[in-house]
Amino acid sequence: MTDLRIQRRGVLLGAAAAGLGLASSNSWAQSTWPSKPVTVVVPFPAGGGTDAFARPLAAQFSKSTGKTLVIDNRGGAGGTLGASIASKAAPDGYTLFMGAVHHAIAPAMYPKLDYDIEKDFIPLALLANVPQVLVVNPKTPSTNFKQFLDYIKRNPAKLNYGSAGAGTSHHLAGELFKQQTGTFITHIPYRGAGPALQDLIGGNVDMMFDGLGSSANHIKSGRIKALMVSGPKRNPAFPDVPCASEVGLPDYTVTTWYGLWAPKGTAADVQARIVDEIKRLGTADELKAVWASNGADYGGMTQQQFGAFVSSEVKRWAAVVKASGAKLD
Repeated sequence: MTDLRIQRRGVLLGAAAAGLGLASSNSWAQSTWPSKPVTVVVPFPAGGGTDAFARPLAAQFSKSTGKTLVIDNRGGAGGTLGASIASKAAPDGYTLFMGAVHHAIAPAMYPKLDYDIEKDFIPLALLANVPQVLVVNPKTPSTNFKQFLDYIKRNPAKLNYGSAGAGTSHHLAGELFKQQTGTFITHIPYRGAGPALQDLIGGNVDMMFDGLGSSANHIKSGRIKALMVSGPKRNPAFPDVPCASEVGLPDYTVTTWYGLWAPKGTAADVQARIVDEIKRLGTADELKAVWASNGADYGGMTQQQFGAFVSSEVKRWAAVVKASGAKLD
């Protein structure tokens, strides 16, 4: 009997030692992040605003760490499909999620989401914050905002606007515009800002409320025309475009921000490594130039501040959705 107890004790001690060895191995793996390629789920098709920041970030990440940052575009359902996929990824630091303001709007627009942006993700960093801009096809018979607004009022229900999908900031920006100008324009949702912009360039939609991150290059090339940037001041990247306050809409403020999250359960030391790397990337001249050309600011928040900011945005947009009566198309 005594021999049997000794044998059992030996088995238990061996198992405990193996467990400690595994924990030690995991800890070592975490402390060496990244030791292999990292995937970032971008919940919109290529060519949109999220891509405009994700791809330069990926290039700088590879240059800084020697490891590849893979951009995995998973568009659909206003960005919620990609978010759902990312929320179920292994919490090991090798699958991250790059979301946007749309994901603070989604809870008010999609009541049956199978993930919670505040409970199923860990906020890591605010990556960019850019104002939205009203852009139109160059063939539009208006040279400035006042002329365009007069044209909309003379032609109720004739014009339409494209968005990155129902429930995105593009959609809600249009609803706010309708409220504050007393006009009616028809919402046309797409599977991301990229496809919507292509149809705007092609003349298949009349206008769009887009983040400067995805519109900037098209504005500079003349493929689309900017009539107004949201908010109380002009954007340094486009000093000739008037702001909302200047055209008689002092309360029209919509910004498109982009952030980085990790799946719930990601170890604290891995979080710290990722956050440190993101801060370091933001000091690179190459990224500073890209952000400036898109009229964006880089980061500036701690993890805790970013988490609190996301919570405040969820509440803010829920109020906007309720007041506007916006619904999924």
